[in-house]
Amino acid sequence: MNSPDPDIATVQDPIRVVEPAPQASPPPDADLRDPSLYFNRELSWLDFNDRVLQLAEDTAQPLMERVKFAAIWTSNLDEFFMIRVAGVHDQIDAGLTEPGADGLTPSQTLDAIRERVAGQQDRLEDCLASDLRPALAEHGVRIVGMADVADEDRRALAARFRRQIFPVLTPLAVGLGRPFPYISNLSLSLAVLVRDPVNAHETFARVKVPKEMLPRFVALDGDDHTFVALEEVIAANLEALFPGMEILGHGFFRVTRDADFEVSDEADDLLSAVEAELRRRRFGEAVRLEIAHGTDPGVREQLTQALGLEARQVYDIDGLLDTEDLWQLVRLPGFGELREQPWTPVTQPRLHGEDGEHVDVMAEMRRGDILVHHPYDSFATSVERFVEQAVADPDVLAIKQTVYRTSDDSPLVPALIRATERGKQAVCLVELKARFDERANITWARALEEAGVHVVYGHPALKTHAKAVLVVRREGDGVRHYVHIGTGNYHPTTARLYTDFGLFTVDEQIGADVADMFNFLTGLARPLRFHKVLIAPTGLREGIIAEIERTIACHERGEPARITMKLNALVDRRCIRALYRASRAGVPVELNIRGICCLRPGVPGVSENIRVVSVLGRFLEHSRVFAFQRDGETKVLIGSADLMPRNLDTRVELLAPVEDDTLRDDVLDTLERSLADDTGAWELDGEGHWVKRQTGAEARSVQRELMLGHAARASEAPQAD
Repeated sequence: MNSPDPDIATVQDPIRVVEPAPQASPPPDADLRDPSLYFNRELSWLDFNDRVLQLAEDTAQPLMERVKFAAIWTSNLDEFFMIRVAGVHDQIDAGLTEPGADGLTPSQTLDAIRERVAGQQDRLEDCLASDLRPALAEHGVRIVGMADVADEDRRALAARFRRQIFPVLTPLAVGLGRPFPYISNLSLSLAVLVRDPVNAHETFARVKVPKEMLPRFVALDGDDHTFVALEEVIAANLEALFPGMEILGHGFFRVTRDADFEVSDEADDLLSAVEAELRRRRFGEAVRLEIAHGTDPGVREQLTQALGLEARQVYDIDGLLDTEDLWQLVRLPGFGELREQPWTPVTQPRLHGEDGEHVDVMAEMRRGDILVHHPYDSFATSVERFVEQAVADPDVLAIKQTVYRTSDDSPLVPALIRATERGKQAVCLVELKARFDERANITWARALEEAGVHVVYGHPALKTHAKAVLVVRREGDGVRHYVHIGTGNYHPTTARLYTDFGLFTVDEQIGADVADMFNFLTGLARPLRFHKVLIAPTGLREGIIAEIERTIACHERGEPARITMKLNALVDRRCIRALYRASRAGVPVELNIRGICCLRPGVPGVSENIRVVSVLGRFLEHSRVFAFQRDGETKVLIGSADLMPRNLDTRVELLAPVEDDTLRDDVLDTLERSLADDTGAWELDGEGHWVKRQTGAEARSVQRELMLGHAARASEAPQAD
């Protein structure tokens, strides 16, 4: 008997594994555990962020879009350090020296991270200094230093400093009775070295740049498009903060801290436990120090020691720190010629109304399944209208919804409050542990509870990542389930920026499965099996591997077979080994992976039949699609799960089949367009290099093609309000 797979984290859970498929006879896969067959997860993520950086460097992109990608590169990297790099440090602190699946130890991984991040940082600084800032200046948008400001403007900035900036500054000196100040996560600061001319005593002081309250870039009087960085305005007026002292020097720096946390599996009150961990998050260990190039070595040493950092955790920045704030320039009004052409989502054709009237969404669902694809299809005229109609319908008895991330202005959560006020059963499963949205979700949860909505927080050991709305409607002498299953969050803002599929269905078996999932999450249900959907944490991995094995068996019978997937990340080793077995058997495997890919393609005898493509563009590719071609047809699943251990072992995830022939063809068409993209696509080679595809004679862009297609389809019917 084979021993338990060490790649699996065991979670006790009532959801039963799906029945296994008949197994093909793959060769023994002991050699498929060879570390050379796996890319390092952290380094693969950095390769993804490198592709984002390449978009900032790409002169074919509109200028403001390039600036946007520069800001995104920074925000992505911040989260990477707060979560992933912090986790590597935890492994080192715990004394772990064993190599991972890719053969690297935690310390080796950390060194490799530093090398790649430093190289990318150098490229970003060069791109900003020699390309983006000069190009913006040509169009009248300038970021200038204080040395480049005319005397009149300098006096105006000094007056503004006294009036608006000085009152919110708090210099904190270090010395006798004054310990080194706490420096909050991601805060931008000035390190100032001052000397008392009376006793010649030198002191270090920290001044936080208050960019949470004031714009990072300060516009000159009478010129809304010429800016000076806020920290430079402060630096030019340090005498006002330290009157009577001699300013010996200053430097800019920024600290990144561990922002991850764990909640005990045995927490009695999950909401209180999450709130307590959020308070502790502020005091996480420092994992990175960014410091302006040329800062006094003594100041650098004092910061490094006070924060308890190693030399490999310190990054010199030659230019602007925290370039995420470039969003301020991206959001400047006007400059349409420097941006992508605006896109307005259209109403899905079956949801068009005559003369602008609203369509009965549930009546359309009874006629057949409906597929929407955001942001090409409107979120407001599909998902929001579905929930609003359910709230208003007197025959609707219950509305149940999962909330992982949502926005402050989302109409969906208030709709549940209105449903409760109308006497319906409203249930909202709020995931309190949605990273960096914990506070927002706590606020929503309390508002819902106060209104009488049944609020459930899930299990402490699991994150509920599934995306589903269940509407229970009285019809005849029974009820019917109306279900929406999505690949993305119920978040109207990101629905305009992320590509996600949504399936509306009244399929009885899918409805029963989703109802069972909600009962498991809210009560003590123990479903024995699911009819059509795959559910994590204990059934989804096995279900996907079973589909792969069925496809292998089909190919070995001499029938056409193919596997295609569209994911954000592919990390799980058992799933990767199954794909390797498919490749060995001769099954073509084509993967569209936006971000992390630990699978190594193109290895002779292992993965020569696997192709990996990544597509980036104006929209964030976010949908998850699994397609298995065999027996003359293709099985398609969509849902919330990536193939990562965290999704498969410690999250509640949901995949559902798309069974309508026309809708299935629409999903497959998107997959094929993604694989054929040569405008914003990279291909992964066997050495781990992501090679940008060269645009052919007829340029292919999946996002452009889908926008054109949806616009043309929508123009055939009048738009609903």
